[in-house]
Amino acid sequence: MPVTIYDVAREAGVSMATVSRVVNGNPNVKPLTRKKVLAAIERLGYRPNAVARGLASKKTTTVGVIIPDISSLFFSELARGIEDIATMYKYNIILCNSDQRLEKELQLINTLLEKQVDGLLFMGAEIKEDHLQALTSSSVPTVLAATRDADNTLPSVTIDHFQAAYDATKELIEHGHERIAMITGPMNDPLGGLMRYQGYKRALEDAGLPVDDALVTQGNLFYESGLQATGQFLTLEKRPTAVFAANDEMAIGAIHAAQDAGLNVPEDLEVIGHDNIRLVEMVRPRLTSVVQPMYDIGAVAMRLLTKYMNNEQVDEHVVLLPHRIEYRESTRPRVTATS
Repeated sequence: MPVTIYDVAREAGVSMATVSRVVNGNPNVKPLTRKKVLAAIERLGYRPNAVARGLASKKTTTVGVIIPDISSLFFSELARGIEDIATMYKYNIILCNSDQRLEKELQLINTLLEKQVDGLLFMGAEIKEDHLQALTSSSVPTVLAATRDADNTLPSVTIDHFQAAYDATKELIEHGHERIAMITGPMNDPLGGLMRYQGYKRALEDAGLPVDDALVTQGNLFYESGLQATGQFLTLEKRPTAVFAANDEMAIGAIHAAQDAGLNVPEDLEVIGHDNIRLVEMVRPRLTSVVQPMYDIGAVAMRLLTKYMNNEQVDEHVVLLPHRIEYRESTRPRVTATS
């Protein structure tokens, strides 16, 4: 039979209320009594019932995390940031893989709410009305990580995807390129897809360069689509001299397509990716990439959620973390001014 709070109270010669106060860290227990109770707990191997404690305190110290694809290097780094801060603030994580399917996402939201989680962290692409209705139907605090809804209804932590793509494209323009191809993400993703494309387009327009539809292909964020898209670009009569891909996997595909065609990177084709996942250091030449601080997004999102769960003051409802470009060998060395 499992050891109960009654067994501990009898072993220590105290009331069950006293054992409860010790287990829950209540300071109103004499040091000698606390020592006796802790010794009894250790002798008996008592483990407090987390469910019962949650019912009593109306808190489960549990956070539900809905992630599109745990096998993704991008999202696994985010999850690590979430886990580290959750541990720091003594929260447990229930991690759910949604496969980025609306029906499954809504089902997971309802399941986690039924489990009486104290908060929710949601990661996905497009935040639809169905998501908002499900996430705002209860009083459970919710924070979006690496995404946000169109009207900023929910708290969120991400980067400025438009400016990140603008900066990457501008960098290639400053290298003298006039035919810059882009492999976009899915255009139903308002941030990683649409906003990055719009940043690319605006950079070209601001430089007085035409936006050539033949140089824009929608990818699916996987390596194969980058390989295929770049192969198509290289068959054009006027092929591009640079490629900006909306994520690193597709950018690596672009590098390999160029190498398969007998081209040198970056001499014949410069390539910039996005997200700065660990794979960028494993390809040759190493990939220049826009750094999206995945770990920090996860960590800041979890910290923001703890503030909502504990009714702390929140200064920023929507948090935009800084991005930067990490320069490696898939682009030519930057020309720096000399005095």
